[in-house]
Amino acid sequence: MKLSNVLSLVNQVEKSKFINAIDRLCSDAVKHDKKIAAQLNKLDGQIKDASSTDITQLFKIVLPYFEKSVREQLAMLGAQATLLTNILSRDGNCIARINWIESLYAKEWAIIDKRANELKSEIESVEDGETFNDGKRLGIYHACLNEAYSNDERSNRESKITDDERGILNVLAKKLDVTADDQAGIEHLIDETPKNGVQEALNELREIGLVFVSRKLQTVYVPDEIVNLLHRLQGKELADKHFLRILRTFSDAELSNILKNHRKKIRGIERKEKVQNIMKLGVAVSQVLQTDLYADNTPLNDRKERLKALIQDLDLDLEKLGTTLEERTSIILNTLNTCTEHEFNALSATGFKELFSALQNHFPSLSSVLKQEFELEEQEELDVEKLRALSITPYDILYMLTNDEVKAVVESMGIKKRGNLRLNILNSFADATDKLIDNYAALARRDLAALKAENVEIAEADIGVKFEEVTKAIFEQLGLIVDEDLRRSINTSKDKADILISISETDVIVGEAKTCKNGDFAKYSTTSRQVKAYVNRCENAGKRVAQVLIVAPTFSEDFVESAEMDTEVNISLLEAEGLKKILDAYEARRNPKFSAKLFTKGGLLKADLIAKNI
Repeated sequence: MKLSNVLSLVNQVEKSKFINAIDRLCSDAVKHDKKIAAQLNKLDGQIKDASSTDITQLFKIVLPYFEKSVREQLAMLGAQATLLTNILSRDGNCIARINWIESLYAKEWAIIDKRANELKSEIESVEDGETFNDGKRLGIYHACLNEAYSNDERSNRESKITDDERGILNVLAKKLDVTADDQAGIEHLIDETPKNGVQEALNELREIGLVFVSRKLQTVYVPDEIVNLLHRLQGKELADKHFLRILRTFSDAELSNILKNHRKKIRGIERKEKVQNIMKLGVAVSQVLQTDLYADNTPLNDRKERLKALIQDLDLDLEKLGTTLEERTSIILNTLNTCTEHEFNALSATGFKELFSALQNHFPSLSSVLKQEFELEEQEELDVEKLRALSITPYDILYMLTNDEVKAVVESMGIKKRGNLRLNILNSFADATDKLIDNYAALARRDLAALKAENVEIAEADIGVKFEEVTKAIFEQLGLIVDEDLRRSINTSKDKADILISISETDVIVGEAKTCKNGDFAKYSTTSRQVKAYVNRCENAGKRVAQVLIVAPTFSEDFVESAEMDTEVNISLLEAEGLKKILDAYEARRNPKFSAKLFTKGGLLKADLIAKNI
């Protein structure tokens, strides 16, 4: 979930520590940083009274200072904070209840403690004169880490590993090929990670502005921007889900090459376990792509060609492939690190829901698989909105399935078998949305007979939700930004807006999609109360509502007159058939020009005129 949406969710007290951290950094940097000075001038220096949008913009500018500050403070907080940030920055853990984080911490602590004892035996069993084996290699790292930790005692200071020492140890670990789980185990031997006190550690992370804690919901929020920052501090080039996506495309022989290059067992190991073991290594993805993937003496050109094939396997849409091995690696990493928005936009909200529902029908255990892979609570109710909040895209879900499971889906659904099977599945659900768009007017009129005649099977109880979702899909195809994160953050159990369209950093259009079976839509008083509640929710979240847009099959004369005379909000009305005409005109143009401002004229909009001017 983005920072702006988290700020809209939590109250003033819960976001105060983050704002205080930003305020302190701005006070120090404003004298020599013109961008920060300019942004503070816009706010009249009153950061604490700024809107969520203004704070988000300020955070982007102050991020380099914030990252430096966090790096220094985390080094001071020690092993417990490090373990906790490792957990919170993993896929699926950015929104979690405190007691669930405590259980994840206890599980992780037990794994580290067990591995630490194994390493202790291995290191102590090394005898003088032995060859450079695993025990000796780990013993060297242990001795260096012990020196880095305890050398402060000679100066009568508290023992700790500074950020500079950590950097040197990371280089040493890479040269000695000490994997991430072994590094954690060895550090646990020297500076044992506390077993308890997770709540206190969370408070320390909140003090430095890294997490938001809702006391009422007992829930911890880590914004996407903070997760990315933690990955940089950890030296993590890709989120685990994206690394897993890469590994799923490799052959068994290539997975074995990676494990062999790190002296890990490969005989009798199943493919799924090989993937899991590689994930535990903590090896840089760039190293895997440039070195570990290949057999010894593989020519450079063959390595470059393999990355070209990987780009095709992952279906990455690139303007250039790069000429060197390093360039291709960098392009793959950058593309995957910035693909989330594109992947959510690949399917409409309707398409995503249909995909998730169909996969659950094929794999009743899908929710359990996702909960296990993304470390979600067992009692957590999984739906598309929750997945969006956790930044889990349709692609992520499909890559959680093994290649054999994907083949089974393709087979049972009659989807074409040539090419990228996961992409074929996604495209089939995009086509299903297109069919609903083609019959948009009938959907608005709740005309089941007309829909059935076009082979659109839909239950009458689902028509209202489908109409709302297809309306979003049309707006998205017009190039508008349908902001699901913002909608989720402002919605309550009582007030639930259908659609929010962001037209700038601060301005939004509130959209309502209304179906009507017989005659014109005429419920103005009910509808106006609804939209005014949504407007208030948006304004409380720091957004300016530029317009309210209501889409329905047709409107009664009284409804149109009431909307035009309403002095509290600006309301535009658009007939469903007219919206479809606008979309058809947009798709018919070679270089269409469409602006959301065309929806802000007020009153009953003239769709024919809008379509003509696209």
